[in-house]
Amino acid sequence: MTSSEPLRRMCGSRASKLAAIRVTLVSAFSMFAPALTALAQSDKPIIVSIPPDKPKSELSGLADVLIGSLGLTGVIVIAAVLMGAIMAALMFWVRSRSD
Repeated sequence: MTSSEPLRRMCGSRASKLAAIRVTLVSAFSMFAPALTALAQSDKPIIVSIPPDKPKSELSGLADVLIGSLGLTGVIVIAAVLMGAIMAALMFWVRSRSD
């Protein structure tokens, strides 16, 4: 046995594995080939229609603009005004009860 024989055996087994993979790929492609050729030879065009968006009412557009403009700053300002009104009412009530 020469030193090149194990190398030949390894290459032979690798070649047989590659041949098996090649046969598998060719058989898989041959299964899908009729469907692909049928799609490629179709005479009818494929038409895709996209429905138009529904028109938005002016009120919903205005609400979106107001909510977007307020954002986090608007929420903080509204919370501060409400807290001030609550504190003013509480102070007025406490002062009226102390007399």
